[in-house]
Amino acid sequence: MIIRDEASLVDIHSHLVPGVDDGARDVPAVLESVERMMRVGIRRIVTTPHIQGSLTLNPARLEARLSEVTEAFQVASDAVMAEFPEIEFRRGHEVMIDVPEPNLSDPGIRMAGTSFVLIEWPRLHVPPGTPRVLRWIRDQGYHPVIAHPERYVGVLDQPDILRRWKDAGAHLQVNYGSFVGRYGAAPQSIAYQIMEAGLADYLSSDFHGQSGLKLYQREAWEALGDGGTTDMLETLCRVNPSRLIEGLDPLPVSPLPTDSRLFQRIRGMMRRRDRSIHGRVR
Repeated sequence: MIIRDEASLVDIHSHLVPGVDDGARDVPAVLESVERMMRVGIRRIVTTPHIQGSLTLNPARLEARLSEVTEAFQVASDAVMAEFPEIEFRRGHEVMIDVPEPNLSDPGIRMAGTSFVLIEWPRLHVPPGTPRVLRWIRDQGYHPVIAHPERYVGVLDQPDILRRWKDAGAHLQVNYGSFVGRYGAAPQSIAYQIMEAGLADYLSSDFHGQSGLKLYQREAWEALGDGGTTDMLETLCRVNPSRLIEGLDPLPVSPLPTDSRLFQRIRGMMRRRDRSIHGRVR
């Protein structure tokens, strides 16, 4: 097994608050999802229902939304505690940054009540001025964690944007499914490039709590399970997400070793992708 201490894995991005977004519909779906996570060794979960950043600027609407999520989360949490007492079940939100300066002061918005906040860009596109937005969030005392950076349209057109996000103080959370093509060839290639450059801080499932969906955790481990990656995976799947729950910055993650079979596989994948793109342009 790739991970030395499999039973201490941590997942910080999922949608397991019943009935509040496009994730789990009800408590049975939550319990089924948690059981599936347990089977792959996850024992700590921070689930992150969607919320719009613009909503945080409307106190009345924000209070109504947070009350709705809190009530549904408490019902789910009680059920999880009764069924799976070994699971630590916490909550945050996945905040869509549809305004440049959202109000992130309510700890219920943030991840497990820490200063870390999971964010996403609207409509899976990279809007202008994202580094400035990230710096503003940091200046407010919060730590932005960008959800699935590999999935945004426009990343390939801005080859330096990932490093600019990191330089602005953001952390990057890559989805497991991206490594096995769950979202297509371009996100798969970008996910491997993030790993190659040592830019990833966390790996998570982004699981939406539905029976027909996969966690993709074991599949990602198998795809990444080449010589020299064990310590990297431990940091991304266990150490750094545990540190987030404790309110601590992630540890640095080493780039993929250039002499590994995985590295060579990535290079081949990137060459095939480039040929495909050039062929379509012609």
